[in-house]
Amino acid sequence: MAEENEDGQEKTEEPTPRRLEKAREEGQVLSSKEVFVFVGMAAATLMLGAGLSYLPEVSSGWGGYLRFAGPERLDAQIAARGRAALELCLWIGLLVGVPLTALTLLAQAAMGGGLTFAAKALQPKPSKLDPLKGLKRMVSMKALVELTKAVLKVALLIGAALVVLVPALPRLDALIFATSAEAMDVFGGVTVRVLGALCVGLLAIAAVDLAWQIHSHFKQLRMTRQEVKDERKQTEGSPEVKGEVRRRQMDASRKGAERRRALDDLPAATSIVTNPAHFAVAMRYVPGETEAPVVVALGDGALAHRIVEIGGRAQVPVMRVPLLARALYFTAEIGAPIPEDLYAAVAVIEAHVQRLEHGLASELPEIEVPASMRFDEHGYPLEGEKP
Repeated sequence: MAEENEDGQEKTEEPTPRRLEKAREEGQVLSSKEVFVFVGMAAATLMLGAGLSYLPEVSSGWGGYLRFAGPERLDAQIAARGRAALELCLWIGLLVGVPLTALTLLAQAAMGGGLTFAAKALQPKPSKLDPLKGLKRMVSMKALVELTKAVLKVALLIGAALVVLVPALPRLDALIFATSAEAMDVFGGVTVRVLGALCVGLLAIAAVDLAWQIHSHFKQLRMTRQEVKDERKQTEGSPEVKGEVRRRQMDASRKGAERRRALDDLPAATSIVTNPAHFAVAMRYVPGETEAPVVVALGDGALAHRIVEIGGRAQVPVMRVPLLARALYFTAEIGAPIPEDLYAAVAVIEAHVQRLEHGLASELPEIEVPASMRFDEHGYPLEGEKP
């Protein structure tokens, strides 16, 4: 039966990559205590097996700590031997502890896909102090499984140890007649074999526990269909938002292509109005051809500079009127007449062009752009700015 969340919905969906990443950030990683126990026991057994040949030297060394030169200053001798023994124990601890720690970290990294430090997992949780929830955890299915595992583990390990230990009992009984060196050799060999048998048992336990932990871990991280949908909305946006984004992207692409094609019609323009740093709008007006000036091309940035460049080569008059250029750019469409609110302003431009064509050179008159048609370079309305 699928697990349910707090809302009663079944968790039937596999965890998404985002869910797995979030679980790692919270310290919920795949882990098996039995694997750590096996790794530690196996490493200790290998170390002990490799060190059996050094047992006589170790025994002689420890015996030296218990031999004293004489009764004189016995307290000082005991203190000196104690310090030396403590230093030796520390070195042995480092030689054994560092490799075991490294192996444990490597085992965790192999299981959990790398080492992770999750500060959130260290934060105190008041819910852990709730006695009712604590009682529920004690009588839960997970607690029963853990108890069963513990009983089976103890039984298996005792059985594995007895398989090796029982046949060796006669040899151990005979140690009372052996020398200390012979006793250490026999006892060390039996100990290593017993530990080896325990490692075999622990390996079986670790394999079963790892399989169970993998199953439990991914079962716990499963999601309901609603959770998957909500996550997809957060990461990718709702279908409505994505549709609107696609529509705007298509509109922008269409307008960009249309504006680039319009460059071919620039030689037919009769005037170009610019805001030199940002915008350029090319228009055509021939009396009797159209009732109002028609926008031939418009663009911003590099496209605006291209319009001015091509228009200049075609000897189209270029006039710098920032307010009018922005008004046309943000309100006009290529191939369509200019907005009616700009008729008067553009009429001044076309009249000036006519004078230039007839050799009546003059300065461009002041052009009044209606307040409702004034914009900044971002397309936001302006109020009270002079042309």
